[in-house]
Amino acid sequence: QVQVVESGGGLVQAGGSLRLSCAASGGTISSYVMGWFRQTQGKERAFVAAIHWSGGYTYYADSVKGRFTISRDNAKKMVYLQMNSLKPEDTAVYYCAADGVVRSTFRAEDFGFWGQGIQVTVSS
Repeated sequence: QVQVVESGGGLVQAGGSLRLSCAASGGTISSYVMGWFRQTQGKERAFVAAIHWSGGYTYYADSVKGRFTISRDNAKKMVYLQMNSLKPEDTAVYYCAADGVVRSTFRAEDFGFWGQGIQVTVSS
């Protein structure tokens, strides 16, 4: 059983930066794919970024490519989402999630372990 806990959200002005952190524990973390998703009211959770824990391959949604960076610290079992050049449309609840299967797509329903979510608000 994998547990993930997010931290680091908050309020920031447009153009600013935030770094989200995700602490992972339990399970065989080294074989997992870690992802960040976001959700706004009335909408489904949307893929933001993902990283293979082993190998460090990274994937991004087109809407955040070039602005967000996902990374991991193997020793600390931490995954990070560095968010730069934030826009009001990035406002959402952000979730860290873990998937025990390496896939070619990143659908929320494939990720079996989720954090509680953390609010990110970008003011204009």
